[in-house]
Amino acid sequence: MAKKADINEQLSILALTRVQGMGVALLRSMLEVVGSATQLMANIADIHNILPDARPQLINALSDRTIVDLAKREMDFITDKGIKLICIGDEDYPVRLQECDDAPIALYTLGNADFNAKHIVSIVGTRRATQYGKDVCGQFVADLAKILPGTLVVSGLAYGIDVCAHRAAIAAGLPTVGVLAHGLDRIYPSSHRTVAKTMLDNGGLLTEFMSGTDPLRPYFLQRNRIVAGLADATIVVESASSGGSLFTASLAQGYARDCFAFPGRVNDQYSCGCNELICRNKAALITSAYDFVEAMNWGVAKAKRKVQKQMELFPELSAEELSILKLLQASGDGLQLNRMVIELDMPVNHITPLLFELEMKGLIKAVAGGSYRLLINAGHEF
Repeated sequence: MAKKADINEQLSILALTRVQGMGVALLRSMLEVVGSATQLMANIADIHNILPDARPQLINALSDRTIVDLAKREMDFITDKGIKLICIGDEDYPVRLQECDDAPIALYTLGNADFNAKHIVSIVGTRRATQYGKDVCGQFVADLAKILPGTLVVSGLAYGIDVCAHRAAIAAGLPTVGVLAHGLDRIYPSSHRTVAKTMLDNGGLLTEFMSGTDPLRPYFLQRNRIVAGLADATIVVESASSGGSLFTASLAQGYARDCFAFPGRVNDQYSCGCNELICRNKAALITSAYDFVEAMNWGVAKAKRKVQKQMELFPELSAEELSILKLLQASGDGLQLNRMVIELDMPVNHITPLLFELEMKGLIKAVAGGSYRLLINAGHEF
């Protein structure tokens, strides 16, 4: 990996980002073939050797000197404003993001964030956050700061859960980064300027968009791939049945990243998206930062739990719930749902709500492959 692209390479990369009709994946593949953006821009006349099926419109767009003029203008802007340009291949380009086929070839950033921090978590959710969602988000980040100081919290600086995550990180002393759907010449929404400014002292702002780019609806969906790609895991706090946070969760899955969701009451409008993710095994259920850190195998959560999962802290269990716990305890490594149906002689539509209740009480956990395992002390007598 190169240490840092030189000025000519940076200008060429910026120019390429302005080419209309060229997707990021295609652009990255062309750069891999040619070796550099500078070489690509210098050999546009021979583009058919690289891309035999290149359309005339694409060749004309690459040949248009306007893209070079825009690149020079942007370079002057970022130099004047102290904005850092990170090009794909630079040693400080986010390594997690670079693994994604559609990662941007250029990123603009303000602040002091380490985009290659040891632990990075993206927190997303509805813009219409309820008090429940705000409380859950705040407590999660506060506990995460105690367990894993230095964890980088990523979100989108939008209304609702996004800004709640940023504010909670600031309060807890965690670095936090806002991924923007526009250029760094503005902050949207403008009411979050104060938060954004505070974030620059411990974290920062990140975007793939040049200055002058308006916050248009398609750009918010586009930036969500960066929110998902930057992190080890994406956590959905609250979501309706559709929305950007579910799209981000889907992207995280596509990047083979872990995805988690906080459950809510079945009739709550802004929990139904999270409940659906959990129900369809698209996200693992968590109720705390301890659940999350343990699920990620980051190695410190069990020591922090202490007596949190001891039986006396939970409501009285039914005979059927106890039978499930006993079975999971005997299995050691967990059991699949279909196996439990056979072992307990319970119909699936009867055992599923029991499993959900036990998850809500923090006694069991859904894991990969439709299996469940015990979370409480294995030596407890049921």
